[in-house]
Amino acid sequence: MKDFEKSIIPGITSFNGKGWKRKLMEVEKLGITRVGLFLEEIDSRNNNELFDLLLKSNIKEIPLVHIKESTTCEDINFLIKNFKSKYFTIHESDFKNLEKWKSLYKKLFLEMNFDDYVSKNVKVKKIGGFCIDLSHFKASWDLITDDFKYVIERKNFKKYFKCNHLNGYSYKENRDLHRINSLKNFDYLKSLPSFIFGDVIALEMYNSISEQLKFKKYIVKMLG
Repeated sequence: MKDFEKSIIPGITSFNGKGWKRKLMEVEKLGITRVGLFLEEIDSRNNNELFDLLLKSNIKEIPLVHIKESTTCEDINFLIKNFKSKYFTIHESDFKNLEKWKSLYKKLFLEMNFDDYVSKNVKVKKIGGFCIDLSHFKASWDLITDDFKYVIERKNFKKYFKCNHLNGYSYKENRDLHRINSLKNFDYLKSLPSFIFGDVIALEMYNSISEQLKFKKYIVKMLG
């Protein structure tokens, strides 16, 4: 049985480039030592400041990092060396320029979309596996999209399912939610198959760290 108390971690996120410093301050105040890091909406020009603040923080481990096109091998190796980072998550579109991370292929994990399109460039066997975004999977499942089929056809390859992004889900709009207003936004998790849950599940939402911890408590109880 999966230990969701251990596997679910709060996430350092940003909205339009803002909010990540405030979350780092919360992490310090709450004495949290293990988090996920989402670089996608953090301006790359702030990387030096971000990395410096991480080094000065209480954070000891960042097992999952959502990287972006501008993330370098140097950035990745810094996080591996200083924070034991294991899972670096990418988008389908990143396969067009995957060569820039060639020495790190097996540390990359694919986040599928739910737009009913999978490019021929996408080859999960080249990298470490999937980072199943749980709300994306739910939205794809409801529509039986090509994204869903790409994942489900590989469900027996346990080695591919190592990590996740976890956010809310809207039944009305059949899509992901990154600003959570109700605990009911997590109830979709009960309907998901067990094989997609990995060893590290990072909360990906704009809510504060203290709110994320409350959400985690609810989710752990619900799935436990």
